[in-house]
Amino acid sequence: MLAKTNCNVASLAPLGQPLEDKHILHLFRRAGFGTSFDTIQSHVGKTAEQLATEIIDEAINMPLTAEPEWAAWDNTFYPADGDESRAIKRTQINEWKEAYVNDLRVNNLRDRLSFFWHNHFVTELREYDCPSYLHEYITLLQTHSVGNFRTFVYDIGINNAMLKYLNGDKSGKGNPNENYARELYELFTLGEGIGYTEEDIKETARALTGYVKRDEGCGPILFNPNAFDTKTKTIFGLTGAWGYDDVIAILFEQRPQEIANFVCGKLYEFFVNPMQIPAITQQLADTFIANDFELAPVLAQLFSSEHFYDDEARGVIIKSHFDVFFNFCNETGFQTTTDMVMDGENICRMIGQEMFNPVDVAGWQRDRDWIGPSTLIGRWKMLEFYIDETFGMDEDQFANLALDIAGGPANIDPEDITRKIVDWFLPFGFHTPDDYNIAIDIFKNRVPQNYFDDGSWNLLSPSVPGQVFDLLQHLIKQPEFQLK
Repeated sequence: MLAKTNCNVASLAPLGQPLEDKHILHLFRRAGFGTSFDTIQSHVGKTAEQLATEIIDEAINMPLTAEPEWAAWDNTFYPADGDESRAIKRTQINEWKEAYVNDLRVNNLRDRLSFFWHNHFVTELREYDCPSYLHEYITLLQTHSVGNFRTFVYDIGINNAMLKYLNGDKSGKGNPNENYARELYELFTLGEGIGYTEEDIKETARALTGYVKRDEGCGPILFNPNAFDTKTKTIFGLTGAWGYDDVIAILFEQRPQEIANFVCGKLYEFFVNPMQIPAITQQLADTFIANDFELAPVLAQLFSSEHFYDDEARGVIIKSHFDVFFNFCNETGFQTTTDMVMDGENICRMIGQEMFNPVDVAGWQRDRDWIGPSTLIGRWKMLEFYIDETFGMDEDQFANLALDIAGGPANIDPEDITRKIVDWFLPFGFHTPDDYNIAIDIFKNRVPQNYFDDGSWNLLSPSVPGQVFDLLQHLIKQPEFQLK
């Protein structure tokens, strides 16, 4: 299903033509979770640089998910009774999850990136179980999603959720915990085995000691100077009585190229193709370093480029479970309630992508890992339920979708209409004429052939909602639908 090599030979030069529908839909599938037909049409004719600037500026200026009233709660706010305390926490976590998931679906680049960073600077809610920590952590991801990566790394390391998750809150002088030091280099900034030694990890762990002052439960984790190792440490060949600030400064001063290569490689794999092209990644890394580790210029270069919009960049990433659900919600434009969104989120959890709980510290591995017999059936069932429910709410919206995609009621060619709907939902359409013919037969099945022959059928006919329903139920099960 997924190509083994990356055949994209286009450069990072700006795309030299006005954007067409296919370009814009590709951008919103990668830089968001898809979007509506009307939104796509509103951007047709813009340059790639114009649209990249718009979506990046929108991401930078977008308000944070609204703060709940319990955001600053610590352990003293919870009842002593364990069952009652757990019940309150569950309610708070579910409230925050609902708010964030609803924003995630519609906030395009800002929250596409906040979710990307959640799978980079990984924490697992199951390991710390504090609503206030969770709110603070997600807010931090949103705040820095398109910001300065150095500042991001600094802030995430002393975040309550991260300190608790990687045992930083148990790391004192004489007994330093190496978990965060290891992941700082291996997973967050440099890559496994690149630019650091085991001795660097041990010395860095000593420099990160001291963040152990806290109440039990959900109290804030604070620095206790008495628990800090004040002796000299040697990190990347530099010796001093280093502390947390020094670790971050030394890392970015001594390993800028390694950081840039690693982070830009991950961004490329996520937004373009799981198979990196070293020359392209290197150019993005050069932009990253030249702009003092600001993320926005790298994203602007990528989302403006002929490389990003090349045909070889389309249909080469397997959708995550959230992609499958959110993209379909947004690209149909159907009325979607909060309950329906959370039902989809719950099915994603059951088939392997649980909000706030990546599988481990390395995160979801994506692509082929999303696909298996049970997960495919779960993805199909998730969308079948959604199609059934939206059809029951308002079947006319199914006809409206066909009218928009097909160009209005003047189009009375069922074969052309079917092809247009197929091509809207599949990044490259079908690969064979036979597959199109099967889809055409499904679309036409509810209507006698003579209605098409004598011109008495059109997109205003009462059969159209059911015809679109049938076609969508077919499309969601096709291999091509699993790609973006």
